[in-house]
Amino acid sequence: MPSLPSMIRALAMAALAITLSGCLGAKPDAPDNPFAPTLDPRGEAVDGLVVGHRLMEAHEYQLALEAYTRAAGEKGLTGEVLVALGSANLALGRLNQSEKLLRRAVVAEPDWPEAWNNLGVVLMERGKTAEASKIFEKAYALDNGENDSIRDNLRLALAKLDNTVYDDRQDHQFQLVRRGSSDYLIRSDDV
Repeated sequence: MPSLPSMIRALAMAALAITLSGCLGAKPDAPDNPFAPTLDPRGEAVDGLVVGHRLMEAHEYQLALEAYTRAAGEKGLTGEVLVALGSANLALGRLNQSEKLLRRAVVAEPDWPEAWNNLGVVLMERGKTAEASKIFEKAYALDNGENDSIRDNLRLALAKLDNTVYDDRQDHQFQLVRRGSSDYLIRSDDV
């Protein structure tokens, strides 16, 4: 006669087999199938940067950071990946990490105005207005004044720098910019 623990184990295995048997016959493409589709081993993975950009647009900053981290593993720490990581960290309020990553990005790609702009946004958030205005000027010069967000950021930084009696109640928005069609708005709570 089998022991009690082996009988319990056999019953548990039988219950698991019965439960799983209902899953085996289901077709993943059937519209009334309640189960998740199966994994296609020949399928291509979506670029982590693309996924991260979509998550940023959806205000899912932590998930975007994870997607950008995967992209860094695939592509390395390119300037584009560094800017993406820095922007996600900024959106999460991690200003120190964001500044470090964006400073590395402008070293990696010194002629990319969006990287300089995003570094300027972080510096404004950290209260480094004088340095931020210089960074925005560089971004504006590299961009030849074509990007409205960069121009607006420069204007706001210069206005804040020139205004000795700055009104903290004014609502200013500094804009993150990335390659592509989307802008990310970052609103400072203390500005």
